[in-house]
This record gives sequence, C-alpha cells and structure tokens, in this order.
Amino acid sequence: MKKLTLLLGIFTALIVVLLITSTPSVAQTGSIEVTISSLKSDKGKCLIYLYKSQEGFPIKPEVAFKKIVNEISGRQSSYQFTDIPFGTYAISVVHDENDNGKLDSTFIGIPKEGIGVSNNVKGSFGPPKFKDAKFDHSKSSSTSNITISY
Repeated sequence: MKKLTLLLGIFTALIVVLLITSTPSVAQTGSIEVTISSLKSDKGKCLIYLYKSQEGFPIKPEVAFKKIVNEISGRQSSYQFTDIPFGTYAISVVHDENDNGKLDSTFIGIPKEGIGVSNNVKGSFGPPKFKDAKFDHSKSSSTSNITISY
C-alpha cells in the first residue's frame, strides 16, 4: 500500500509539472508610437525601421524587425507600430526625399538625405550605436520622438 501511495504521489506531481510547463505563455505586446519632426519638406516619404538588436543598426534596413514607408505632412510624420513584443528596441528613420526607397549617400558614405534615430543620438565618426539609441518597450504604449538631421 505504501508503494502504491508513493507511486500515486509521484505520478500526480509529474502531471502537475507537465501541465504547468506545457501551458503556452501569452507574449506581452504593446504599441510603439514614432513621431518624426524637423523634416525640411513634405517631399518624398519617411522610411522607418524598428530594430530588435544591434545587428545592422542603423544602416542595414534589410535586417530590421519592422520596416514602414510613411507619408509626410506639415514637415512631420508619425506611425504606430502595434502588437510589438515587450523588449529592447531602437529606431532609425530616413527622409527619403527623392522617394527611391533608400538612403542616398556620397561615395564615402555621408548621407545626402535626412536621418534620425531614437533618443536623437548622433554618431561620432560613423553612424549612431544601438546601445545609445535603444529603449525599453515594457508597457502597453511606448513613444519615440525623433528629430531629423541633414
């Protein structure tokens, strides 16, 4: 009888552990509102890139987590990313004045069009670093105000 009680106890504990660990967790998500200001004109579009890591930030949009092409009005643009899992992110923005879908730069890599990143950090001797532009998205709504520089 003691063996049966012991086996039943172990079996019950295993079932409880399996139920707890097999229950899918619900990822917490929220929105990130991006407001872009100081655009020098309403020409073209804003290319907005949301990065989850330093990989490719800010000059390789092909590895960005989310990519948006957004309209400009009144020398401003705004966009709301929705259903974004909580975590650490950085944003880069290009004022694509000639609407060719990319950042135009000189032969040595200096941007010919306006650019900006989250936290409005500037790079020194190169593009800004992810560690300086990153922000924590851990609530239902986060905001990033980006000022474009030319």
